[in-house]
Amino acid sequence: MERPHQTNQPVDDATTQAATRAWQGLHTLLLERHNRRKEAADALGISFSRIRALRRIAPGPLTLRDLAQRMSTDPPYTTIIVDDLVRRGFAERTTHPIDRRSKLVRLTEEGKAAAHHATTILATPPDNLLALPRKDIETLDRVVTRLLS
Repeated sequence: MERPHQTNQPVDDATTQAATRAWQGLHTLLLERHNRRKEAADALGISFSRIRALRRIAPGPLTLRDLAQRMSTDPPYTTIIVDDLVRRGFAERTTHPIDRRSKLVRLTEEGKAAAHHATTILATPPDNLLALPRKDIETLDRVVTRLLS
């Protein structure tokens, strides 16, 4: 069976099966059993796409074009999201200081607080992860760090 993402290292069937189980398990844990995205959306009363926008704008003002690129969304949809954030008092549009034809989107204090609250929810590990022995948590941390590099 040919895998769509080949590596330079040979992988036997047992390794492929274990990797598949691990991948499916991670999917189940992150998106079904401990769906922090839904928790954050419910806590803030907004969709997760709005939360993604808040978190992308939080470090500093962005143009709509930059925000669309960072969210991998098209500009019209990004405008709808920003319009909603502005309506809710989470964001405001200001004139770009260099290009007066362009607008910057920045978070209000309420928007900064909402972005921080969402980040806190998203970063909170589930209790069953915290219940693992420290050695297992450290091993998982090393594996995830390697996968992300």
